[in-house]
Amino acid sequence: MKRVFIEIERCTGCKSCEIACAVQHSRSKDLFTAIFEDSPPQKRTYVERAMNLSYPARCMHCVDAVCIKACPAGAMVWDNELERVSANKDKCMGCWSCAMVCPFGAISVRKPQRIALKCDLCGSRLREGKTPACVEACPTKALRFGDIEELSRLKRLSMAETIAYSIRQEVIEKNPLIILRQSGGF
Repeated sequence: MKRVFIEIERCTGCKSCEIACAVQHSRSKDLFTAIFEDSPPQKRTYVERAMNLSYPARCMHCVDAVCIKACPAGAMVWDNELERVSANKDKCMGCWSCAMVCPFGAISVRKPQRIALKCDLCGSRLREGKTPACVEACPTKALRFGDIEELSRLKRLSMAETIAYSIRQEVIEKNPLIILRQSGGF
């Protein structure tokens, strides 16, 4: 199962993911043209800032999604092909039950239709073998797309490297002669 993985410590809050998302969901698929479309494209990722960190809030495509259970019209459905939660705009009645129960605040209003709007994992891109637009646009690789097990392994490795570096720096500060020994100068 492939998912978008968020490494919050890498996010700089640049909002490239928001822009890429909106452009991907525009008619023209071009930034400069999309700005002037009759109905401007809407993003499905929202970069929020809290306590000096930025977080790209988006749908996590939960396997046992509460938005699906809460939707009285059956507009929120599980898509087996792409392993994602999809919003059927033709069935949505704008009651916002899905938005009220989403623990990530990832469902918003599509204007002017007043129907649920959420991340669709860029289904058309996935079918072409590409990654979601937000992932491709992220300059710091705070967003990654892939198999959950592999991405979890990479996250553990990244954390291990951070901890090892911190411990090494602390040891060097306490004993600067270690640097000379390691460099062969002592």
